[in-house]
Amino acid sequence: MREFDYRRAHDVPGALALLDADPEARFLGGGTNLVDLMKTGVERPARLVDVRDLPLDRVESTPDGGLRIGATVTNSDLAAHPEVRRRYPALTQAVLAGASGQLRNMATVGGNLLQRTRCGYFADVTKPCNKRVPGSGCPAVEGEHHNHAVLGASEHCVATHPSDMGVALAAFDAVVSYETPDGPGELPFADFYLPVGDTPHRETALPPGALITGVTLPPAPVAAHSRYRKVRERASYAFAIGSIAAALDVRDGVVHDVRLAFGAVASRPWRARTAERVLIGATADAENFAAAADAELAAARPLPHNAYKVTLMRNLVVAELTRLTEESAR
Repeated sequence: MREFDYRRAHDVPGALALLDADPEARFLGGGTNLVDLMKTGVERPARLVDVRDLPLDRVESTPDGGLRIGATVTNSDLAAHPEVRRRYPALTQAVLAGASGQLRNMATVGGNLLQRTRCGYFADVTKPCNKRVPGSGCPAVEGEHHNHAVLGASEHCVATHPSDMGVALAAFDAVVSYETPDGPGELPFADFYLPVGDTPHRETALPPGALITGVTLPPAPVAAHSRYRKVRERASYAFAIGSIAAALDVRDGVVHDVRLAFGAVASRPWRARTAERVLIGATADAENFAAAADAELAAARPLPHNAYKVTLMRNLVVAELTRLTEESAR
């Protein structure tokens, strides 16, 4: 591991100043992803700016009925918060599915959004990777890709985003707040992650040197009737091979509102807006749920060894929307 300087920031302006003073510096939250990548040589910051002491560790209700989540809130505290559990149960379920208790106690909301892919080629500095070394190639396209993207990928990168939390945030139209030396800014979650295209190394739309300060969830009554389901290759903690955040409001047997987002199928949490449009106003039944899934997955471009994900996601849509429909009828 490269030697590095370590500084602890106590306020947002101080954190930004410390990062701005060194172009090779990185912010450090829980370190559950960054430190691992430093050990393998993927990340080589000259300075770590610890932001855990910043006053960004609260979950608060907003005047309009949403929630504001500070960037240094731990995953454990987020999952346990009574208002998160009541208003956005799929978010609680996603966080609890994401890692062991020890990791949740350290990992932060801001860090979770910025975690990088778990693609084996990205993590191995002896292999080419366009995300790590632009222009070097993507060996996963012809190599090991059974858990790689089927939606929104390109010939330059087929890696998937590993966040469970991000899938639920995508479903509920979260907004990411940040600070820069030039002032504050916001990014809708739909615009936060950049399309892969031919620049997979550019992962988010954050300005250079920006510090995430929080995430706001707007009011969404449908979110109170939501679920998160994660499919993985073993029962213990592992990254998803497919996941879904689903919320459903059924009135008189007809879909009044619906939210769907997929995980482990694209380079970013995938909001299934095509499926949502198909379902609004449709009868809440398995046939329509399957038709909506098929409409969304028509854009899938699987590789030779990951076509199973298309069937998996179709089945997840039908299963979770059916379960939500049955729950609403009780």
